[in-house]
Amino acid sequence: MTALLVAGFVGLFSETALNIALGNLSQLFNVNATTVQWLATGYFLTLGILVPVTGVLMQKFTTRQMFMTSIFLSLIGTVVAAVAPVFSVLLLGRIIQAAGLAINLPLTQNVIFTIYPPNKRGGAMGVMGLVMLAGPALGPTLAGLILDTLSWQWIFWVTIPFLLFSLIFGVIYLPNVNEIRKVSIDKLSVILSTIGFGGIVYGVSSAGSAGWASPIVIGTIIIGFIALAIFAIRQTKMENPMLNLKAFNYPLFVLGVIMSFITFFNMLSMLVILPLYMQMALLIAAFTTGLVLLPGSLLNCILAPMIGRLFDKYGPKAVITPGTILVAISYFIYAQFGVDTALWMIVLNHVVMMLGVGAVLASVQTNTLNSLPKQYYPDGIALTQTIQQVAGAIGIAVMVSLLAARQNSYLATVANEPAQAAAMGSSLVFQIGLGLAVVNVVLSLFMKKPNLNE
Repeated sequence: MTALLVAGFVGLFSETALNIALGNLSQLFNVNATTVQWLATGYFLTLGILVPVTGVLMQKFTTRQMFMTSIFLSLIGTVVAAVAPVFSVLLLGRIIQAAGLAINLPLTQNVIFTIYPPNKRGGAMGVMGLVMLAGPALGPTLAGLILDTLSWQWIFWVTIPFLLFSLIFGVIYLPNVNEIRKVSIDKLSVILSTIGFGGIVYGVSSAGSAGWASPIVIGTIIIGFIALAIFAIRQTKMENPMLNLKAFNYPLFVLGVIMSFITFFNMLSMLVILPLYMQMALLIAAFTTGLVLLPGSLLNCILAPMIGRLFDKYGPKAVITPGTILVAISYFIYAQFGVDTALWMIVLNHVVMMLGVGAVLASVQTNTLNSLPKQYYPDGIALTQTIQQVAGAIGIAVMVSLLAARQNSYLATVANEPAQAAAMGSSLVFQIGLGLAVVNVVLSLFMKKPNLNE
């Protein structure tokens, strides 16, 4: 487990760490803001395309084979990105990195749900939740420190020792735990899945630069949904589908998927919007912004395993509902922020937010997959991981475009005050986040412990 978790942390750290350097990279490689944004968009796009395929690969190859492939892809991608002489090579490195993470995340969850009984999974998923939150949350902070003292290449070089440790530890200790089946990979299903998830992620990610009314944006999103519809129909008619959609026959699984979508939509967009608010409305430096967000991230890391044990002891509702309430309260307070908000208020509120997210994130995932029979674990994991990545990509694209639209409207119709305009745009986004958080509070009331006894 240690090898998988360390590799997962590196992958999720890499997912957000480079965001803080996009401005510098745009100038260094002489590309515009839209082009350089593909270093982030390409990462999400690769995850959205490859994670669904991992579900069937986990049934075809051993745990160790999947792990080794994941680590080698991560190492190759990291080195390629670190030595990149031109932008296209850097983008290629990012895509290879993401391919490694696309294997790691579903594989880690599958190992947890295979080796731990239902009454112990909360604690194990709590540790995984620590990794899932710590990686993207600490990425900007540590990357800011690296940029202040070294060069952007060290954002990649610094992860190499951790990947090598993961490789060595995994070779020595990681067992084969998954059940190998004679499954064939349906090429048409792979193509439809790629077009479907890839089209949706590409469309919403392009909306920030091209606009939501752009024919390319509308066209790719529509094509994506059509491809997914055909993909779903094909899976239901196949004897051995690439993804077994019978998981959606379980109400608690569907409930958990909806809550996970909202949680990732809000969480990943908040990790982008909150730094933008601090830098544009409060005029705080990037590294200081990272330090402001650090206490909440560290507290979440400390408490994540304990939250998992509470889930095992008291059940899902006792952990998830209070967590959703904390998230809703935090969004309400965020929505009141302006150009004069004190930093200590942001620190305190972010601590509350991350505590709530930590209580919801891993607990919802654990209960969602606990609701499935064991034979559906690979499919359920692939489905939930894919939906989470798509939710994050959509959340970032939608919230950033809404912030920009409100900001531009204020500048054009009210006053030429960029800081106030940024605060108004951020407030709108936080209000929308509050609405979604309240929906999660209501949904959490229907959460209960599954009756399955594997």
